[in-house]
Order: sequence, then C-alpha cells, then structure tokens
Amino acid sequence: MARVAGARGRARWGRRALLAAAAWTAGWVLAAALLLRARPSGLPERCSDQKSRRILAALCRDYQGGVLTGDLCEDLCVAGELVYERCLYYERGKKVLQADWRGRPVILKSKKEAFSSFQPLSLLEEAAVEEGHGFPEAELLLLVAGEVKSALGLELANSSLGPLWPGQRGPGWHGQVASLWALVQQEEFLYLSLLHGLSHHVLPVLGSCGHFYAVELLAAGSPHLHTLFPLGEAVGARGGQAWAVGSIALSFLDMVQHFDHDFSHRLHLCDVKPENFAIRSDFTVVAIDVDMAFFEPKMREILEQNCTGDEDCNFFDCFSKCDLRANKCGAQRVNSNLQVICDKIFRHWFSSPLEGSGISFQQQRQLQEAVQECADPRGPAVPRTAAPGIFWKLQSLLQTTLRELQAAEP
Repeated sequence: MARVAGARGRARWGRRALLAAAAWTAGWVLAAALLLRARPSGLPERCSDQKSRRILAALCRDYQGGVLTGDLCEDLCVAGELVYERCLYYERGKKVLQADWRGRPVILKSKKEAFSSFQPLSLLEEAAVEEGHGFPEAELLLLVAGEVKSALGLELANSSLGPLWPGQRGPGWHGQVASLWALVQQEEFLYLSLLHGLSHHVLPVLGSCGHFYAVELLAAGSPHLHTLFPLGEAVGARGGQAWAVGSIALSFLDMVQHFDHDFSHRLHLCDVKPENFAIRSDFTVVAIDVDMAFFEPKMREILEQNCTGDEDCNFFDCFSKCDLRANKCGAQRVNSNLQVICDKIFRHWFSSPLEGSGISFQQQRQLQEAVQECADPRGPAVPRTAAPGIFWKLQSLLQTTLRELQAAEP
C-alpha cells in the first residue's frame, strides 16, 4: 500500500515538474516574442550595394517618366556623371549613400527610400494640371511656408523661401513641384537649404534629384580616434597634434557663438557626438548631421511636455526642468550647446596633460579647470547653463595655447 502511495506521489511530482518547466519555457518564449514585437525598429537595417542600386534605379525610372526632377537627375540617370560608389548606412528609414560627382566625392541622402513614400502635395492631386494651367504660386508658397513652420517652428517671409523655390513654370514644372514637396518634408534638407550661405559650419546642399539631395563628403569624427577627428597630414604640420586640437576647439567655440547669436533664433544641438561633426583642412568644424538640431521655437515645443521629475525633461542633450506643481517641463532649456560640447568633446582633449606639446603645465592646468567649470558649472547633479564668462575664458586660454605652441617652434 505504501509503495502504491509513493508511486502516486512521484507521478504527481513528475507532472508538476513537467508543467512548471513547460510554463517557464512558454513564459520566456512569450517574453522574447513581445520584446521583438515591441522593438521592430530597433533592429538595424542591412546596408547593401544591391538594394542601394535598386533604389537609385527606381529614382531614375521616375525621372524618365516625368514624375520627379532635379538638377542632378541628368548626371545621375543619363550622363553617368554622378556615379554610385557604396552604401554608407540605413537608419530608421533614412538612406545615406556615397557617390562620385564629376570626380568629387559626395553623399546622397533621403529620409525615405521611395519617392512614393512621401506625402503627395494635395494641390497637384486636386488641380487638373495642364500645360500652362494650374494652381496659383501664392498657394504653393503658403504651403511651403506652413511645412517649414511645422518642421522647424519658423515663420518665414516669402522672400526667405528662395532656396526652396522650384523655378519657372514650364515643361516639367509638375515634377519640380512634386520633388520640392518631397524635399521640404525632410528637416535636414530644410536646415541646410535655409542656412546656405549663412554659415560655414553647416554643409551646403549641392543639388538634388527627386527626394534625394547631395552634400559634400567629409570624414566624420569617431569616439575611437584618440583626437576624435581624423587629422591626416595636420599632425605632422605646424604645431602637430596639439596645434590641430587647439584650432579645432576654437572653431567649436566659433560655431557655438554663431548658432547662439547669428540667426533670428538660437539653434540648439541636441545630439553632440564626434560622429555628427567633421573637420575641414583649415580646422573648421562642420555639423554634418543636423537631424537633432532645433531652432528656439521648435525647441520650446519639444521640451514643454508632461513630467513627474526632471529626468522626464531630458531630450537627448537638451535638458529642461520639471515644474512639480503643474507636472510640466519648462519650455526653457537649462543647459547649453557650449556646456554639452565642453562635456562631450573638450573633456576628451583637455582632462589630461598634452604630453610633449610644448604647452606649459600652468596653461594646461588652467585649460583643464576651465573645461571642467564649463561642463559642470554647479556639479553633475544639478545641470545649469554655463556662465557667459566661461566662453571668453576658454577662448582666451585656447588662443594663448596656440601662441605658446607657435613660440615653441624651432
């Protein structure tokens, strides 16, 4: 009798163990499935030459069919003067390709893969456009201005929209307008076009074809480089590495001053990292990725969100503070471009002595302390905007550093 009871107990235990194991396994499978379902966009899209060529072939078919146009279409699709070289990256739908344009290396960019993926212009759909007829240009201007306001938060006069205007009416004007409308739905294109000629710290748009636009190819920075940016022959040139780093740091300061004061609204950089900047041969800093740059009106709109604490008010590198009485983030940014650049760029260069650089220990120590003061004006726990005087202090120290290096030359 006892043996029978023991056998039954063992059987019950075995069934329970089997059920528990099955439940545990099912739980992990379900969790994994939910994780994959919740983060489909987090999986990187493979960047391939085959797909990139297919994308450009579709672009050229649309050009030859009169669907789209642009000043680079003839070189890309007919003359063979704009030649695809390699895929650089795909990221959240954005396509970035390298090409050669008449011997000049360029980058082709689009926020989306296909021209048809962009929202079409309702005026083109509603109006029965015939040669010589169509909708008034004033309506198009109004729509473009509205798109700029929605994307950038800027209210621009018609006279400021010149860089975006499709040109004179005539054959192909329908394709010009359709192409313009696809381009103005891309924030980076808007920034680069509207700042064209106004800043040497941003890339000029070289041309476009449909929804793709071309910019100059510059070597981006990398956190894996000791100097953050590829210096090439500059290391062996005048002053060596220390001279190059000091000159680049001064150009960063010039960019900060420029973005803070030289436009109608302050331009905020919310994603400061070496990969988003490049250096010209004269050490000028160029912002090569401005997807996370915002003028003041748009910045206020982004920051003013619901919150339960200050951590809810951090938008990448742009911070605000939470008003706990209203549970609302303040619209005013509490840190600055300068502070973030000091933290993420300058600290890498100046937190330790520049050995063998010819710069005095006292000068290096002062520079190190100034960078620390700039990055953490009141300590890391309470982010605040760096005092205005720190900009001039850093600029003076860097200028003195370059003079010391010049004096130390044989």
